[in-house]
Parts: sequence; structure tokens; C-alpha cells
Amino acid sequence: MRLVFLGAPGVGKGTQADRVTAQFGWPKISTGDLLREAVRTKTALGLEAKKSMDAGQLVPDSVVIGMVRAKLAEPLCENGFVLDGFPRTVPQAEELNGILHDRGLRLDRVINFRVSREDIIKRLSGRRSCSKCQSVFHVDFAAPKVSGECDRCGGVLVQRSDDKPETIEARLKVYDEQTAPLIAYYEQKQILSELDGSGDMSHVYDRLAKVLVGLGAK
Repeated sequence: MRLVFLGAPGVGKGTQADRVTAQFGWPKISTGDLLREAVRTKTALGLEAKKSMDAGQLVPDSVVIGMVRAKLAEPLCENGFVLDGFPRTVPQAEELNGILHDRGLRLDRVINFRVSREDIIKRLSGRRSCSKCQSVFHVDFAAPKVSGECDRCGGVLVQRSDDKPETIEARLKVYDEQTAPLIAYYEQKQILSELDGSGDMSHVYDRLAKVLVGLGAK
């Protein structure tokens, strides 16, 4: 099954995509992960992306689309995938349609996660990421066993620059202006499902799994 997860920053798309991958086997394709790896390794695309990410702005389409196109061409995506963080604009959605059309494919469903703005800010500002393995924790909801230390690899936990309060507001403004129109876009295509993303992550996943099973997922 080919899926897109929509929603403002901090709604839990990545967490739910990980769970879908674990249960159904469709690989998660996170443009955020791809971009952060490019920034970490200081590639040309990574350095270009970092300027936008630090300012809370969208990374240029040419950078993101090239990464997604290459990833979707890999054999692991033949039986489905979960796109987390792409598309973020209607033009990117059109590009995705073209990429899939060239391969004789189409999207099966777009899931839009809805969470209040207050909860989004609380989730993002408390998030901490491992500087080594990129595992994500939260000071309130998923605290590490040892404060400031990754449970998985022992790396130092840091607050990403795009999770700082001043950047969160900029990210949400960008979402409202450029990404929210995707909801209407996919509604018109009749492949959009709305999902309540509030509350415990396990409860959110229960709601999501029911939607996917209803679509024929096994």
C-alpha cells in the first residue's frame, strides 16, 4: 500500500509511520531523516537544506524531490511505502503524481493527522534527538532512562534547531500557508482520511490501524 501522512509538525506522523512499518512491512520514507542525514554528512544538498531548516522554512523542492525520486526507485518500495514529510505543497504533490505515474503507480490513501496547536507546541518543544543514531525522545512523554542520554546507543540527546520555540512558530506559519492546502487537494481526489492524532500514541495507532485494515491492509 502506498501512503502519505499529512499533518502539522509535531502531530506524530513519524512515530505512527514507524509503527506501520513494523506491522505491515511498508518502508517509511521520511524526507526529514533524508535531509538531516545529508546535513550531518555535509553534502552539497545538505548544506543547501540546512539554511532553510534552521530558519523554519521549507527546503527547496529541487532538493527534496530529487531525494524522494531516488528513494522510490529502490527495490524495497516495490510493494508499498509510507511517505512522512512529503509532499508539503501542492506543487510537490503534483511532482509525486508524476513520479508514480512514470512507474505505473498511484497513491492508495492520504492520512491527515489532526492535533490542537497547543499540543503541537508542547510536543515539539520537549522533543530531543540523539546526535548519533537520530532516535527521538521527549522530556514528558518518552523520556530516556538516563537524562540527556540515548537509550539505544548512548549518544548525547540534543534539541534540534527546528524544535526551539522561536522556530516552531515559523514552522507552523509555513504549514498554514503552504501545506494546509494539500488537504483540499487530496479531498478533491477522494483519497483523504482524517484521523484524530491527539492522546496516547498507542491509541492513535489503534485508530490508524482500523483505517488501514478497512482499506485492505493485512
